[in-house]
Amino acid sequence: MKNFLTAFAVTALIISCSKKEATSVSGATDSTKIVDSINAARTKINDSIRSTNHFKDFSGPHKLTHNSIKGSGTISFEKIDGERDHYNISGELKSGKNFLKIKGFMAVVSDKHMNFTGTISQSISGNENGKTDLRKGTKTFMSKDGGKTYRLQNMVNGSGFVDYIDIHF
Repeated sequence: MKNFLTAFAVTALIISCSKKEATSVSGATDSTKIVDSINAARTKINDSIRSTNHFKDFSGPHKLTHNSIKGSGTISFEKIDGERDHYNISGELKSGKNFLKIKGFMAVVSDKHMNFTGTISQSISGNENGKTDLRKGTKTFMSKDGGKTYRLQNMVNGSGFVDYIDIHF
């Protein structure tokens, strides 16, 4: 009878150990699936937050002016998909031989500031006989009237004259 009880106890121990291993493996798989689904949901939420603007949406065409060029031109803001407050921009203003061209990337960094990275080229017949002036790199546009007009802050051109380049919204 002792041998029978010992054999029964050993068999019960082996069976109970094998069941625990099988249960823990399937439990790990289930928890992995749960974690993956939670991560997928979080990623979707984070992507939607990331693409939402913090500031006003500037998408579309706007008025572009220069103090030395008569009239006004157009500058177009195209929102970059999946980016917050980032735009590809291009614009042009022409009057006779005078022109202003702007092309690059604009990041809205506050209610009053936009950082432009790209190229601004202009030719004013009164400045060095119309020599083309290029400004490359990162420049700041700032608003002092509550966001209706943003003015380029690096106002002195290559000829040493002050330019007022404004974007009107």
